[in-house]
Amino acid sequence: MFEQFAKINRIPRPSKHEEKMIDFLVEWGKRHGLDTNVDETGNVIIRKPATKGYEGRKTVILQSHMDMVCDKLVDVDFDFDKDAIQTYVDGEWLRAKGTTLGADDGIGCAIELAILEADDIEHGPLECVFTRDEETGLSGAEGMKPGFMKGDYLINLDSEDEGEIFVSCAGGRNTQARFSFQREQAPEGSFFLSAQLKGLCGGHSGDDINKKRANAIKILGRFLFQTMSRYEGVCLAEFHSGKLHNAIPRDGQFVISVPQDVKENVKADWNVFAAQVEDEFHVTDTSMVFTMESTDAQPVIAGKVARDFVWALQAVDNGVYAICQDPELNGMVETSSNIAAVHTSESEINILSSQRSNVMSNLDNMCATFRAVFQLAGAEAWSGDGYPAWKMKAESHLRDTVVEAYKELFGKEPIVRGIHAGLECGLFSERYPALDMVSFGPTLRDVHTPDERLHIPTVQMVWNHLLLVLKRI
Repeated sequence: MFEQFAKINRIPRPSKHEEKMIDFLVEWGKRHGLDTNVDETGNVIIRKPATKGYEGRKTVILQSHMDMVCDKLVDVDFDFDKDAIQTYVDGEWLRAKGTTLGADDGIGCAIELAILEADDIEHGPLECVFTRDEETGLSGAEGMKPGFMKGDYLINLDSEDEGEIFVSCAGGRNTQARFSFQREQAPEGSFFLSAQLKGLCGGHSGDDINKKRANAIKILGRFLFQTMSRYEGVCLAEFHSGKLHNAIPRDGQFVISVPQDVKENVKADWNVFAAQVEDEFHVTDTSMVFTMESTDAQPVIAGKVARDFVWALQAVDNGVYAICQDPELNGMVETSSNIAAVHTSESEINILSSQRSNVMSNLDNMCATFRAVFQLAGAEAWSGDGYPAWKMKAESHLRDTVVEAYKELFGKEPIVRGIHAGLECGLFSERYPALDMVSFGPTLRDVHTPDERLHIPTVQMVWNHLLLVLKRI
């Protein structure tokens, strides 16, 4: 598995730009003499016949996504379109040097390739499926037509907690807003300040949304609201934070102009604010760095638009909105919202957010809440189509087999639960309603951030577990 993962991490595979990975998989399948196909969306399927004595078994689909979230530390020079991920071992963890590791979901792809290559394991007919563009919209799964997969059971290898078997997931949707404006000159005698915030933990906007981690956009927005409420003549020139809809933003910066006679007050306020926020998040975000310095003058955003934008940032919901009431889902987050990215240009402020819920009516409500806040502030706002929730089946032969195999191997009950993150199983459940599905995988932490790491011992555990499941199905 790790040999395959090393090969995969030499291949650039940002979301929506997986062409090199597709070519690699097609060449790999054909080189191994296996039936290999690509659909019109770019999903790859490699089929492997059953081993001797298992020909009469039902077909199992193993599925993972080939793209990865591309994020790096601000001071790391790295080109995700060209460079190979540089990995290293840190005790029991595998990490990358200053970038995301790509184990989400490169390790799932590696597991599939290792099983396809092996000639000493027992299994029925297999279909190994590699979908594209999971991270930025699940467009690979969305574009897959009925009939591409022909199996009876599907094991999704895109989960991040060994010992937990996932049987449902949240649906999700992106909601965006846009302010249009004219730039103008700052009031005469204004002093310009640039403020930066970095070092937040960030994380996955599904898996980590309930961990009370700081959101850089909300923090910077709080200070701007406080400052613009306290002092007359404060103008906003720039605001930049966040990259991806499914990541909690870890850093950001803004540029403001302030009257000369309050510049020292604003600097002092920033220091006090920094200390307060550090104390507020002293458990979850222990490496925050706040800086503020003078900068060159530049045109600013028209005053009313800037004020309305900052007031909307202060008002908009962010984080957990509701907890699942179903006792079988063990207090999982039901509904949440993450304000993910804000960027100013010469004439626009663009805001990106993502909403998730296991209850589709509440997903609609959360998206509408976000739109209403920004529309009241004078922005355009709209929601995308999104993807559906995956509902837990009352009866599942696959789930029962997976649980019993785990108990036999490890002498303990696995946790059977839902996940607040989105999985492609939700879309598969619409296209293939008869499919019996579960999701499991090795332990990953801090995915979608440069702190992403893979717990090495759990890879062996997942391998042993998966092989026993394939033998028992």
